[in-house]
Amino acid sequence: MLVLPLVPGPVSAQARLDPLTVTAPRLERPWLETPAALDVVEREDLSQARQGLQLDEALVRIPGVSAQNRYNFAQDLRVSMRGFGARAAFGIRGIQVRVDGLPETTPDGQTQVDAIDLTALERMEAIRGPSSVLHGNATGGVLEITTRSGPPETFVQPRLEAGSYGYRRLGAQAGGREGDLAWHVSGWDLAMDGYRAHSRAEKRLLHSRADWTPGGSHRLTALLTVLDAPRTDDPGALTSVEVADDRRAAHPNARMFNAGQAVTQQRAGLVYRADPAGGGRFEARAFHTWRDFDNRLAFESGGIVEYNRLFSGAGLQYTRDNRLGPWAGRMTAGLDVERQRDMRRRHDNLGGTRGDLTLDQRETARAAAVFVQQEAALTERLDATLGLRRDRVRFSIDDRFLADGDDSGRRDFRETSHALSMAYAWRPRHRVYATWGTAFETPSFTEFANPDGGGFNPAVEPQQARNLELGFKGFAERMQYSLALFRVDVRDELVPFQLADPDDDRTYYRNAGRTRRQGLEAGLVWLPATDLALTGAWTWSDFSFREFVDDGASLAGRELPAIPRRQLFLEAAWRPGRRYLIVDVLARDRQFADNANTERVSGSAVVNLRGGRVFRSGGLEVEAFLAVNNLFGEDYFSNIRPNAAFGRYYEPAPGRNVYLGLHLTRRAHD
Repeated sequence: MLVLPLVPGPVSAQARLDPLTVTAPRLERPWLETPAALDVVEREDLSQARQGLQLDEALVRIPGVSAQNRYNFAQDLRVSMRGFGARAAFGIRGIQVRVDGLPETTPDGQTQVDAIDLTALERMEAIRGPSSVLHGNATGGVLEITTRSGPPETFVQPRLEAGSYGYRRLGAQAGGREGDLAWHVSGWDLAMDGYRAHSRAEKRLLHSRADWTPGGSHRLTALLTVLDAPRTDDPGALTSVEVADDRRAAHPNARMFNAGQAVTQQRAGLVYRADPAGGGRFEARAFHTWRDFDNRLAFESGGIVEYNRLFSGAGLQYTRDNRLGPWAGRMTAGLDVERQRDMRRRHDNLGGTRGDLTLDQRETARAAAVFVQQEAALTERLDATLGLRRDRVRFSIDDRFLADGDDSGRRDFRETSHALSMAYAWRPRHRVYATWGTAFETPSFTEFANPDGGGFNPAVEPQQARNLELGFKGFAERMQYSLALFRVDVRDELVPFQLADPDDDRTYYRNAGRTRRQGLEAGLVWLPATDLALTGAWTWSDFSFREFVDDGASLAGRELPAIPRRQLFLEAAWRPGRRYLIVDVLARDRQFADNANTERVSGSAVVNLRGGRVFRSGGLEVEAFLAVNNLFGEDYFSNIRPNAAFGRYYEPAPGRNVYLGLHLTRRAHD
């Protein structure tokens, strides 16, 4: 839901619900006038007593979004929007993620979010549903993240945090503004022993942003991020019997093969925006990412994976007001070009040490796209938006390990996406909209893996989606609401599976014939008093296979795994003056762990409590906070691995755990 920034001192409840301008649709537009299921999470809900382990801490307040895997840093966060992305073996799939206007999602559709500084977030915007017209290769939606820029007053802020299971984070932030230059730097060192055996994590991150605004019509943003995660152990998943015996145990092979990973990444980017004197808006962006990855899997044959990645790209976008006959409108056109090159090798895993080479290949993905979107005001109350995008995504593998034959190859995809939406202002500050759109999603290099060995799996194709959506949104006295009803039909849905082979723990993928997603998403923010905000997000999902034959058995009518049928988030936030006390509950309905729906996972309800206060003494400002996760010690799972072999579906989450922190801020004016 849309929640506005906390303003020091008393303000009216209605002032907190004034409309915001959003940018996730790739152009600035008022939230109310955007014909999409779009939600915004602002700084106070991203930062106040947040532990900042993963993005799910804030994403779960958005209807239609489900997130898992907060406590396994080796597998990374798994986020799904309307069920897209739930299949991911690790990281985020099916969702385009952008940070400060630059893509975190590679051309093959993978997203790792371990290099996003969660302690320096300004806001998040999420568009649910297929959005390929403006963003390309994804069927789930878009997540646009903005980090902090320098404030008017220069500040320095040391930060100390500690908590259960050996959690500790030492860091600092600083920022300010000097003339036309605003800057912000954030850095920290995190270590955590982990709730389960063999789940220690060590991670260091530095993020910096500088905004140069010479005059009012030009802005150049420079970004630099450096990640060093030398150790993130992977405890693996357990069977239900193993969970009952010891929830904190690791997969039996996790220690034997020292399962886990080490990652380093650096990214540099530039974003230039200009508002020419003749009207319109121009944007250009360029970036380059270096990533080195070393992963030890819990099996011997080919169980050590390493790659060196170069990921770069550029884009241009132009927006201008225009007229279409009698109708006033606005046109946006743009170009995206990206390239990903992975030098990938696999070795046998000999108890955590590198054995014989089993794979050596260069993987290259190139993506190029053009897009155009036209808005038109048909009447004073009725607006229309039409979009069109053409993508070309090319994958190639150059096999350099020829002992088992040459598995070099290429796959080339050309896709066209369309979208049409109408929005009607049936009352002031209230809108109803309808949207139809198409989207595509290619397999990633990981999902192209061939269970028969080497190269591309020739049986795997991109999935195609068609989306119909009807939505309502608006503002009432002390209240903001949104409601979306949708249906998404997908052809060739990518679904995961594992081989019944104890020496191969990899996840492979196949295409299901057809699936259908139907659902209802509702969000509400109510401000009954100046200092009290109540937030709710409710999701009802009916996601099922329509045509799918798996090992000779028809699974038509079965539910898609790893997606709760219903999900409810409730939060009460009390913020009088410089204090805050926040309690929330996330309740999830039952879900299934496999395509056949033979393994049912019980629902859960997890309550969290956090509170803090800001003190001022002389020129020093001190924020002290304490938080309790899983207040009532609910037994639940932080992650479900769908269709895992041998029934190893479950990654147990911690019971009641606490953390506390101290942030000290000194500002230049003090």
